[in-house]
Amino acid sequence: MNLDRRTAIEAAVFRRLLEHLDSRNDVQNIDLMNLAGFCRNCLAKWFVAAAEEEGENVDLEAAREIVYGMPYEQWKREHQKPASAEQQAKFEQSSH
Repeated sequence: MNLDRRTAIEAAVFRRLLEHLDSRNDVQNIDLMNLAGFCRNCLAKWFVAAAEEEGENVDLEAAREIVYGMPYEQWKREHQKPASAEQQAKFEQSSH
């Protein structure tokens, strides 16, 4: 497989991941962090870093809008729930 084809496939996989995350707004970022060690915000930060590597300047809020499919503050209002004590304890434990 040539590099252009691989890049196109990787881009399609990324779009599919974003679609999947969008369809699972019930899954909180803290759940993703506790289970997999990354969340939607991580994806946005990785997007910014990858853009910079390619000589592009992408602001974090713009990257979050790409990842969340809406402005981050709107997503938080509509979908984010407060972390439970159990979720927070697990996060604290895995962060060290």
